[in-house]
Amino acid sequence: MEWQQVLEFWQNYLREYTFAFGLFLIFFIGAKLFSRYMVRVLLFFASRTKTDFDTRVVQSFKGPCFWFINSLGVYFAVLYLLNAHENIEYLPLLNTLFSTVVIIVITAGFYNLTSTSSDLFLRIGNKYGFDRILLAFISKVLRIVFIAISATIIAQRWGFDVNGFIAGLGIGGLAFALAAQDAIANVLGGMVIIAEKPFNIGDWILTPEVEGTVEDITFRSTKVRTFAQALVTVPNKAMANQPITNWSQMGRRRITFNLGVTYSTPREKLQTVVTKIKQMLVGHKDIHPETIFVNFDAFKDSSLDIFIYCFSKTTNWGEFLKVKEDVNFRIMEILEQEGVSVAFPSRTVYLEPDRGRPDRGTGPVSGEAE
Repeated sequence: MEWQQVLEFWQNYLREYTFAFGLFLIFFIGAKLFSRYMVRVLLFFASRTKTDFDTRVVQSFKGPCFWFINSLGVYFAVLYLLNAHENIEYLPLLNTLFSTVVIIVITAGFYNLTSTSSDLFLRIGNKYGFDRILLAFISKVLRIVFIAISATIIAQRWGFDVNGFIAGLGIGGLAFALAAQDAIANVLGGMVIIAEKPFNIGDWILTPEVEGTVEDITFRSTKVRTFAQALVTVPNKAMANQPITNWSQMGRRRITFNLGVTYSTPREKLQTVVTKIKQMLVGHKDIHPETIFVNFDAFKDSSLDIFIYCFSKTTNWGEFLKVKEDVNFRIMEILEQEGVSVAFPSRTVYLEPDRGRPDRGTGPVSGEAE
């Protein structure tokens, strides 16, 4: 009697579930084989075509296809169980679930294809000269569009009234617009930044609020990494309405200072120093020859000032410091050759004798004994 019950259980339940599990296992193994071997075959044939677009499509849909094959195994396994147990009333629900998975898989493939780091977007940027900020903006827009379309289709598949939802948005559109004025202003500010391109991702910028390297720009804000490694998020509205200095787009770096020499320097020596410094800068391989000024500029309280103004060819901060250091050493060498001393803040005080008291002598007042 027990064997008959076991056999009946096997015939009625265990056999169907074992077959359904085996069916799923076949698709699971097929998905593994697809990811490991079939993708290589597809990439091989795609590499032999004239365009690289098909290669990028295969790479973008590799992961979603793996999950699609697994979901296909689940679909057929559950479909077999429903037919075996004559639960046909659940077929519409199963079909709706499977169609939802298909839509999600397709959306995931396009989501990967429109990534800013994808080969497709990188090639488009290189071919048409789009900068990284514009590519990031287009990528975000396309991803939102794909997600919105797929969400709408899924909602329709599940029987929701999408038209009524859109009409409801129209009724509340005015209130939403009033509440989202700042958000809209930030989006428009982001569009202005993308259109005018005052900076790119990775540029070193300076604004009245922040200085650092641009890491990302979104619909609402621009993210700047300071040199102290702090991340500052600036709303695009504020970023678009303030002066921005882009140090990464400099053509050269400025070197300017006043060199003060002592008042005891003879005029001929001063003229010689000015001439030699200018000749040194003109002949320096790392100084831009277009703008060089070396002039005797002013009589200061404790020095005769020589004005020096020039530009380095390099814009790299570390290389610029080395060029500036070399210029300073060469100026010191010129001063040593001519025997000219650098002035420092000083003051000479002359004390007159006390003419009303002849018994006091003519020496300085300070330091005398009574």
